[in-house]
Amino acid sequence: MLKREANGLAISPQHFAALRAGVQGERHLVPAGPLHHPTEQEHNHPLRQRLRLRRGTATRTSSQLSNRDLSNSAVAHGVLSAFRSVCGEDGVSSGEAVREQHGRDESVHRCCPPDVVVFPRCVEEVSALAKICSRHSLPIIPFGTGTGLEGGVSAVKGGVCFSLRNMDQVLDLHQDDFDVTVEPGVTRKALNSYLRGTGLWFPVDPGADASLCGMAATSASGTNAVRYGTMRENVLNLEVVLADGRVLHTAGKGRRPRKTAAGYNLTNLLVGSEGTLGIITKTTLRLYGVPEATVAAVCSFPSVQAAVDSTVQVLQAGVPVARIEFLDDVMMDACNRFSSLSYAVSPSLFLEFHGAEGSLEEQVKAAEDITRYNGGSGFQWAKDAATRERLWKARHDAWYASLALRPGCKAYATDVCVPLSRLPQVLVETKEDLIESRLTGPIVGHVGDGNFHCLMVVDPDDPEELHRVHLFVERLARRALAMDGTCTGEHGVGLGKRALLREETGPVAVQVMQGVKDALDPRNLMNPGKILLPREL
Repeated sequence: MLKREANGLAISPQHFAALRAGVQGERHLVPAGPLHHPTEQEHNHPLRQRLRLRRGTATRTSSQLSNRDLSNSAVAHGVLSAFRSVCGEDGVSSGEAVREQHGRDESVHRCCPPDVVVFPRCVEEVSALAKICSRHSLPIIPFGTGTGLEGGVSAVKGGVCFSLRNMDQVLDLHQDDFDVTVEPGVTRKALNSYLRGTGLWFPVDPGADASLCGMAATSASGTNAVRYGTMRENVLNLEVVLADGRVLHTAGKGRRPRKTAAGYNLTNLLVGSEGTLGIITKTTLRLYGVPEATVAAVCSFPSVQAAVDSTVQVLQAGVPVARIEFLDDVMMDACNRFSSLSYAVSPSLFLEFHGAEGSLEEQVKAAEDITRYNGGSGFQWAKDAATRERLWKARHDAWYASLALRPGCKAYATDVCVPLSRLPQVLVETKEDLIESRLTGPIVGHVGDGNFHCLMVVDPDDPEELHRVHLFVERLARRALAMDGTCTGEHGVGLGKRALLREETGPVAVQVMQGVKDALDPRNLMNPGKILLPREL
């Protein structure tokens, strides 16, 4: 049955879907990274089958086919015209470079570009574009800054990428209430630059300069989580465009209470939804006072157990630690080589304390006493910014130091999290597994909350090594689950951890999640293929 667009052109969803299947040539619909293999349903998906039929005659690249057909087909032209009527001629692109830029993130998953990229400038345009996509059953993939680590922007079913970079305004700052509302194009660094001089800051720091709405979408956290919490604890309200174009305010339009007991917690439902339930177009965030003083420290230990014991005792003593990071001996050696440092090549803790000037020295002394009791040595601490930066250089350079171990390779970060008491065991077993598997994986962890990363350095052109990495990652995740932990502390599920999600939460929880998805997005248009495994069509 034909559906009629606003400009009067009749467009069949089946016609556009067939066109989309026919023009994409050699596209890999599903990334073939070490953490994701197509399921049987994905392999037999009608769209994939149509692609296989076309491949026998396709001789051009996917972008050449797409550009020609999208510009010449009357059907596709009508859809593109409808998009342009919303966000202007410059707000729509089907160019190869633009599509490929928006089909990948920082993960190891293969680039999977959308058919079209749109650049809305306001929530009204996002809503109007979503309604067009809904009318023609076109998948919608939100895109912030592309810093995700789980393939969340991969257009596994083609469709329309909503690039939100033009929505980059800080909308409402309430200094006396310690909150701010921002659009999805505002990054963490941009917000803190805007706040400079106000005495306020936003502390959640995932490392990359990610967009704040993207951080909400993945429930990101980072090095400061031990004191300030994750995004989940710091989001007060969200504005979300649903699959049918309706606009939802999860806590009520314009509301920003520090707490509420009113109904279901829709804000927490949307935080961590990875674009599968809607497009986040505004987020209202908690802010904090800039600490009066900051002190950094570093200390090395004879064993992983000693480092973790020190961490637990520091937290139990009520020391106001803001960051407490663990680097294993392999990582310390890599950082020494990369940054010309001279730290001990042994398990080490990097700490940072925030508080009042008069009390911090006493607190740092308490932390030093605890570390020495557990066999720690080489305790160094610094107050001024320049010295703190030098002290933390090893932690800041960890990613690049890992890559430097094997030039030309790529890195993938695992993301398990376990209860603190299980951390020594899981770390020791993981290091043994790395050695037995002949894999390079320096370890860095947010040890204050039991979250750690193996920075797997892998040759992307070596299938056998990729297979070993894949098996190692699955063993690590299941090891964490066996210790009452999670397969992902902060990166999200994305493409690669969907089966693990079922193992972690159980079938009933996944059924409830699927029910929520069906209620908000019954045709599976919002970022399809992420979080939940596909069902039989």
